[in-house]
Amino acid sequence: MKTKLILLGTCLAMTVGCLAQKAEGGISAQMLSDIEKSYAGGAQSKALFNAIASNSIDDLAKNFANQGEVNTYFSHETKAQSIHDQKSSGRCWMFSGLNVLRSDFALRTDSLSVEFSHDYLFFYDQLEKANLMLQGVIDCADKPIDDIRVQFFFKSPINDGGTFCGVADLAEKYGLVPMGVQPETYSANNTSRMARLVGSKLREFGLELRKMVADKKKPAAVKARKTEMLGTIYRMLCITLGEPVKQFTYAFKDKNGKAIGEPKTYTPKEFYELTVGHNLNGSFIMVMNDPRRPYYKTYEVEYDRHTYDGHNWKYINLPMDDIEQMAIAAIKDGHKLYTSYDVGKQFDRKRGYLDTENYDYGSLFGTTFPMNKAERIMTFDSGSTHAMTLSAVDLDADGKPVKWKVENSWGPASGQKGCLIMTDRWMREYMFRLVVDKKYVPANILEMEKQKPVMVMPEDPLFQEDF
Repeated sequence: MKTKLILLGTCLAMTVGCLAQKAEGGISAQMLSDIEKSYAGGAQSKALFNAIASNSIDDLAKNFANQGEVNTYFSHETKAQSIHDQKSSGRCWMFSGLNVLRSDFALRTDSLSVEFSHDYLFFYDQLEKANLMLQGVIDCADKPIDDIRVQFFFKSPINDGGTFCGVADLAEKYGLVPMGVQPETYSANNTSRMARLVGSKLREFGLELRKMVADKKKPAAVKARKTEMLGTIYRMLCITLGEPVKQFTYAFKDKNGKAIGEPKTYTPKEFYELTVGHNLNGSFIMVMNDPRRPYYKTYEVEYDRHTYDGHNWKYINLPMDDIEQMAIAAIKDGHKLYTSYDVGKQFDRKRGYLDTENYDYGSLFGTTFPMNKAERIMTFDSGSTHAMTLSAVDLDADGKPVKWKVENSWGPASGQKGCLIMTDRWMREYMFRLVVDKKYVPANILEMEKQKPVMVMPEDPLFQEDF
């Protein structure tokens, strides 16, 4: 009994100590009373609660004055192409990148069309990300397990996200194949379970590699073991995504879907050369609108997902005026562009319409939401979440953009026949990245690419990959 009382006393003392320790920053009885007084209650608040308790916040916050018919006219529009569906996967960056490549092929050949396999390229994307994780663990093995860089690899050993830089690196290295040659599998369309299992295996392997380095194993032995580990990952990917095609027979089709000529045999690299026809790397620049950082500077993201097998992600930070002018020049010339956005903000999904005035959350909650773009980024309130293919712009009489259109990857039944329309004011607030061919880039901006880049960390809120 005495022992129990001593233990009880000890627990009470610890509890009181903890409470005393946090009392200064906690919610006291007086503070709670003051907080409760700030809520006036009454009939109006009760009516709001009753409405919100039974309805979607977005339905109630809809700005009725902005609910008119969406204007679908565009003064400059690229040729339409079939809309794809990434389904329950985070491969928007790959869908958008391949949209650009197949559009350029159709524009160049005038009469031919092609659809590239996402499954094929995704296989190698996942394999390279697995290698990045394992090699990163080896390179950081002298750091403690709770080091921020070590945690970067173990926290997210593999994922679906990426940018156009990954499309360029992967396509150049492994080639491309038609969609019908290596179609989507269930795990390609629904990646979560595959990613969880592969990620678990990579974490296990990572711990083993750290131990090998700690035990002073020779680098050659560590490398050999890493290769064996990647063999296991390769097998898991083959079982879920299918073994990558090495050779195939294919006949091109015209824009009406009719086969042209006899089928021919290709390797993925030969098919890349035929359909893309040049090195992607070196042909484009990526630009970013990040108002937190100085404009007209070049930045590079350390440990981008293809660091060891390709290139870090590099970009030039520019004001929106410069970004829009390059986009307009490319669209006028018939070219679609890879772009990324914070697509969830002020998004009327039913109408496929993005505008800063779609929803009035402030009036509904009796407050304001005044943060600007830079403040939203630095507080993780906003960032690039989704890549889409910029396909059209509507210019006013003075040549200023009024609205834009993107091809999305949520299937042809979503939005405006698979596309989304955004006002220019929304574009300026929630657009972040653009990839543009160098021929549409002014000479002074091309010169900026030669700068020694400022290195930035992958944990930054704006450098999460597009999903």
